[in-house]
Amino acid sequence: MSFNRFRLLLAGLALIGGQLCAQDWTEWGFSPARNMVSTMKNMPITFTPGEFKKGTEIVDMATTKNVRWVAKLGSQAYGNPTIAHGKVFVGTNNESPRDPLVTGDHSTVMCFDEKTGEFLWQLTVPKLDSGKVNDWEYLGICSSPTIDGDFAYFVTNRCEVVCVDIKGMANGNQGVQDEGAYKAGPGNAPLAVGAKDADIIWRYDMREELGVFPHNITSSSVLILGDRLYAVTSNGQDWSHINIPSPKAPALIVLDKNTGALLGEEASGISRRLMHCNWSSPTRGEINGKEIVLFGGGDGFLYGFDPVPVVDEDGFGILKEIFRYDGNPPEYKMKDGKEIKYPASNGPSEYIGTPVFINKKVYIAIGQDPEHGTGVGSLSCISLENNPKGDITKSHTVWRYNKIERSISTVAVADGLVYSPDFTGYLHCLDAETGEVQWVHDTESNIWGSPLVVDGKVYIGNEDGMLLIMEAGRKAKVLGQVELTAPIYSSAVVANGTMYVGSQTHLYAIFQQK
Repeated sequence: MSFNRFRLLLAGLALIGGQLCAQDWTEWGFSPARNMVSTMKNMPITFTPGEFKKGTEIVDMATTKNVRWVAKLGSQAYGNPTIAHGKVFVGTNNESPRDPLVTGDHSTVMCFDEKTGEFLWQLTVPKLDSGKVNDWEYLGICSSPTIDGDFAYFVTNRCEVVCVDIKGMANGNQGVQDEGAYKAGPGNAPLAVGAKDADIIWRYDMREELGVFPHNITSSSVLILGDRLYAVTSNGQDWSHINIPSPKAPALIVLDKNTGALLGEEASGISRRLMHCNWSSPTRGEINGKEIVLFGGGDGFLYGFDPVPVVDEDGFGILKEIFRYDGNPPEYKMKDGKEIKYPASNGPSEYIGTPVFINKKVYIAIGQDPEHGTGVGSLSCISLENNPKGDITKSHTVWRYNKIERSISTVAVADGLVYSPDFTGYLHCLDAETGEVQWVHDTESNIWGSPLVVDGKVYIGNEDGMLLIMEAGRKAKVLGQVELTAPIYSSAVVANGTMYVGSQTHLYAIFQQK
C-alpha cells in the first residue's frame, strides 16, 4: 500500500470514529445535503425536563433527569440550534433580555457554552420599521446559523445576511466597528458594546442592495460551498397577499463568504411567479459528480443551479438554471377546466421545507404558510441521473406520494426509508426507492419541525410540546414521549454525545444513555 493510500485510509477511519464518538452539528440539516441523520449511539428514549423555580421560568435542575443543562431563550424560537467548537448557537427573540441596554421586541442569536450552557454572547437585531408585513412581531431570528471555521453565518429579521465571529467580542472587534449603532437601531444614539456582544464581521442588506420585499420574516439558513455562500432572500407578497412589490428581485443569491460581496443571483424569474414567499433553504446536490445548488422555490418548482455564477452581457453574475421540477400534480392546478386558486385547500402549494439530496435523488414536499391551514400535499422523489436538463417533471420523477397533507418540514432518509411529517401532525414512513407506504402515525398535533433519525430512533416534536420518539424501521412503534412546557417548532439535533431539543422558550441539552 502506498503512503498516500495509507494516509487516506487513516483519515477515513478517523472520520468514522469521529461520527461515532464526537461530531459537531454545524448547519441546518446537519450537512450541505440537508439529511438529518446521525451515526451517534445511545441516544435517549426519555428524559425529565424539570420544573420551574417558583415565580420564574428558570428550570430547577434538581427536578430534571438525564438533562445536562437548560438555557432560557426568549418567548419564541423556530430555528434549530447549531453546535461547533464548544459552542451552541440558536436564534430567538428578546423576551428574556440578556442585555440591560436593550428592551422590547428585538431579535437575537444567542451563544452558549456547549458543556455548561453558560451564556457567552448575543447579537441583538432591531425590528424593521415597516412592521409585520416584513418583520412579524416577536418571531425573532428563525435562521439556523451555519458555522464555518471561526465564523457563523445566518440571515436576520432585517433581511440581511450576517457573518459574526463565533468568539464574540472576547477576542476583540475583528470586523465592522459599528456594532453599537447597529444594536441601537437606525436613528438612535449608539449603545455601549461589551464582552457579551457579538462581533460582526460583515453584513449584506438584501432590501437595500437588491430591493427585496420580505414577507413576514426572512427565515432561511445559508449554504456554504468553498468560498461561496448561498442565501434565500424571502422575497414575497405584500399585506394584500395579491401584489408582489418586487417581482424582479432574486429569490436566491450567492455571496463571497469572506467579504459579503455579491457574486451572483438567480435569473429564472421565480419572484414573478411566487405564490406567497420564498422561505426554503438551499441544498448541495450532484449531477455526474458535479456540484449543483438545489432550491425549492416559492413558485412550487424545485430548481437546480450551477453553483458558479457566470457574468452576463450587462456585467451581472448569474446562477445558471440547469433544471426545474414542478412539485404540484396537475390536478392541484386545474379541475373541470377551471384553475384552482391559491391558497385553496385542494390547490397548489410552494416549497417551504428544504430539499434533501441522497443516493442521486432529491426528496421534498410542498406546503404553505401554517396560517393557511390544512390542504392537499405532495412528496416527490426526483432522480438526478441521466443528465437532467430543462423541465424534468415527467422525465425524472421516481415517484410521487399524494396521500400527505401540506408540509413545511424537511424529510429524513435513512436505511432505505423516508420519514416525512405533514402539518396536520401525521408522520409518514415510505420506502425510499418505491414510495410505498410503510406506516403513518398520528402525533395528534400540528408539526412545524423536521424529523431527526439517530441510533435507530426517529425524533419529532409537535405544537403541543410533545417530543415523540419512534423506532426507525418498517413497522410503527412508539418508544417514548416527553412533554415540554411550550410548543416545539424546531427540530431535535445531536452533537458530541448530547441531544438538543428546543421548545419555544427553552433549549434542553440531554445526556446520552449509559
